[in-house]
Amino acid sequence: MAPKSAVKAVRGMRDLLPAEFGPWYFAEGLAREVATRFGYQEIRTPILEPIEIAERGAGESSDIVRKEMYRFQDLGDRWVVLRPEGTAPAVRAYFEGGLNQAAQPARLFMLAPMFRYDRPGKGRYRQHQQFSLEAIGDASPALDAEVIEVAHTWYVELGLKQISLHINSIGDPKCRPAYRDALLAYFRPLRDRLSADSQRRLEQNPLRILDSKEDAALREGAPRIADYLCAECRMAFAAVQDLLDSAGIEYQLDPYLVRGLDYYTRTTFEFRHESLGGAQNAIGGGGRYDGLAAELGYAETPGVGFGLGVDRTLEVLAAEGIQVESPPAAELLVLPADPELEAAAAAIARKAREALPTAVDYSDRSLRAKMRAAGKSGARWAAIFNAAEAARRVVQLRDLASGDQREVGWDDLPRAIGE
Repeated sequence: MAPKSAVKAVRGMRDLLPAEFGPWYFAEGLAREVATRFGYQEIRTPILEPIEIAERGAGESSDIVRKEMYRFQDLGDRWVVLRPEGTAPAVRAYFEGGLNQAAQPARLFMLAPMFRYDRPGKGRYRQHQQFSLEAIGDASPALDAEVIEVAHTWYVELGLKQISLHINSIGDPKCRPAYRDALLAYFRPLRDRLSADSQRRLEQNPLRILDSKEDAALREGAPRIADYLCAECRMAFAAVQDLLDSAGIEYQLDPYLVRGLDYYTRTTFEFRHESLGGAQNAIGGGGRYDGLAAELGYAETPGVGFGLGVDRTLEVLAAEGIQVESPPAAELLVLPADPELEAAAAAIARKAREALPTAVDYSDRSLRAKMRAAGKSGARWAAIFNAAEAARRVVQLRDLASGDQREVGWDDLPRAIGE
């Protein structure tokens, strides 16, 4: 344990240590494989973005902008934020990088850290990793179903069994005003019973009240957006459902699902996991955002995508008993009998690395102590030698699991350990 006076990590942040990387390699590697299988290409946007990317994108009524952004002035007195989510930066990059001039839609994905000053909790960190994916430049509801299928495929191929998909349509600027009026008529008489946040949201953006966990009981009698959708939104949502049905993807209609960002239109969706329980059971979600590009100052351009929390996903993998072992630091350890054999040990290691990850024990411990450490390392092999064996360019190659040992020449080592 670190002394009280020692410098420690910022609250809500964490270190990832070597033994934890097995699940991370598995989840992120599979994310890249699934995304590219569907024709998506990887991008990376800066961690720092201008503050407008969040204020215009997520919306001033969102919790991200009001309470969760890491914002500060840089040395040029410009207000910047640590990237709070991936969609608005991807849309900016789409235009700045000229992807709007290429074949449409642009299919993009990103594996990157996001930053939100949220309450830390199980699987919830202020720096957290997201698998985000965007299809920009096409308004077809088939793309809504496609991005949902990408997310569903990732979860299923990770091995998760206890996930559920919830979907809704929140309409568009043509039909949403009437729904907004209906929500105002319903919630205004309940103002005094609403949480402080929802009281503020009431006049600014009453749809945000539907996303409030504190006011979940009060929303149960609220009007449902399905009753206010225009013909175009209704047809688009029906098409999404038909495509999910044809893909064999089960889902639940959730009339109060709006997600936490102001830029969503029409389709919204969320994946939840039983093990998390309660109000914080979402592990990822997304939706369509046809008005976002215009909010950022670009030409009106349709888009749809998702953000899936990698940290939370790994939590639920463990909850379902899915274990992924981290690889050992090295699969072969070179153990010289004394420190004067460093140069020979390094040469042996260079040769062995042609076949397997290899490390050298350069310590001045006894060979017996080195062997004990090798046995705990997880390595498969140990290459042991003394000065006389170094002169003959041979090692004693030991299988650390079985204890079998044989003499092998340096040049034959890659073949011997690669069998």
